[in-house]
Amino acid sequence: MGKARVGFIGCGGIAEAHLKGIVKNPDVEVVGLCDINLARAKQLAETYGVKERVFDKAEKMFNTVKLDAVYICLPPFAHGAELEAVKSGIPFFVEKPVNLYLKQARKIAAAVESKKLLTSVGYMNRYRAGVQKVRQLLKEDPAILVLGGWIGGTPRPSPGVTIWSWWVEKEKSGGQFHEQVTHTVDITRLFCGEVEQVHTFSAKGFNKNTPENYTIEDASVVNLKFTNGAIANLWASCSANGGGGGVSLDVYANNFTALFTGWEHSLTLMREKNVSDKIPGEPDIFAVEDNAFITAVRSDDPSKVQCPYADAVKTIEVTLAANKSIETGKPVKLPLASD
Repeated sequence: MGKARVGFIGCGGIAEAHLKGIVKNPDVEVVGLCDINLARAKQLAETYGVKERVFDKAEKMFNTVKLDAVYICLPPFAHGAELEAVKSGIPFFVEKPVNLYLKQARKIAAAVESKKLLTSVGYMNRYRAGVQKVRQLLKEDPAILVLGGWIGGTPRPSPGVTIWSWWVEKEKSGGQFHEQVTHTVDITRLFCGEVEQVHTFSAKGFNKNTPENYTIEDASVVNLKFTNGAIANLWASCSANGGGGGVSLDVYANNFTALFTGWEHSLTLMREKNVSDKIPGEPDIFAVEDNAFITAVRSDDPSKVQCPYADAVKTIEVTLAANKSIETGKPVKLPLASD
């Protein structure tokens, strides 16, 4: 293969985060941009020098442009374009979480499997050196307890910020745990294996001066029990405005402790209370995962990808179970029935 001909479905902020690096890759040519907001697609095309091939429907792009791969960067409630990619036999990269509806996600996973299509999901932390080091250590010394989550401030309307148009609506984003803490859930699954039970407690009514369509939880704590006996307590908060918080993940095994801090997941590894290793988080992790996907496409080698679509479906099953536990007030066993 010469240059990989790549298209984008969805032209929001996360698409641009990928696009600005991909256009610099000498092995890639971006040949199409698609968004229901055609003006936004045209804006990105002009900014990044993409040929004037913009579309408002994915089907139009697949039928018009020759593609080797496509990026799907859509809100949780807006998926389905993956089926068009499968129909056209186009490998795809999809941003997390892969869906809000488990039934549709499983349908897409089955279609991908039937075509043996190469896929990748934007759980970029799997590509971090610190995460991979801890993953190897846990094979001999399994995790017993995992603590972690994402704590941030109250989402408030501000000029130029459009994410709140869907992120603050539970019916569109699935809530902070499903849409954001999905990264932490995914790494916890990578470390500990599959989850068998989920139990959630949530808090609402504390946030003030939020957008009119605000329906997500202010905070939640989620307990996980894994099939191997390990346990985890993960949290989400979008109501802490005094500072502190941020992203964290602590892994406790018999003989070592792994402490990840910050969005970049810098690692401090400890043995018997002494720091034995420090690995800083990669500053441009999007480029790392994008290069892995493009290399996989150009070489037809799925082993380059850390998280294929079917694996990501297991992560949303956990976060959707957390939402179901909020609704019922009871622990929820996995696997879930399709919605």
